[in-house]
Amino acid sequence: MGVEVDLYNAAVNLVLDRYPKGWGGAAAVMTSTGRLLTSVAPDTKNDALSLCMEVGAYLEAHKFNEAVTHSLCVYRDDEHSTFKILTPCGICQERLVHWGGDVLVAITNIGNKLIFKPVRELQPFHWSGVNGDEL
Repeated sequence: MGVEVDLYNAAVNLVLDRYPKGWGGAAAVMTSTGRLLTSVAPDTKNDALSLCMEVGAYLEAHKFNEAVTHSLCVYRDDEHSTFKILTPCGICQERLVHWGGDVLVAITNIGNKLIFKPVRELQPFHWSGVNGDEL
């Protein structure tokens, strides 16, 4: 589990740096070349303008023209809380499908273990099947 632990540590360290007090969340992704990218959700005054934590890292991967192979998000309620793993929301699952169904994503689970599953397992009935595509 080397890549998975590296992603977890990178995301946690970003939260500790960026949000030393209070709530904090961050994402980390690995690309096909081994590049580790991190990001946070932008602060906005209007929630309708919000973006998920991992969008910045996904855009960086696009910028470098590299496929995302792994994705992880963590958050904590405050500086005294433990970090929790967040399964990608449906929109981010759609973003990840761009790189295929084999992209590994960290999932929310009892015990907060570091478990990764292929995105195709999160969306076994993905809409792309109507086009004959296999996720």
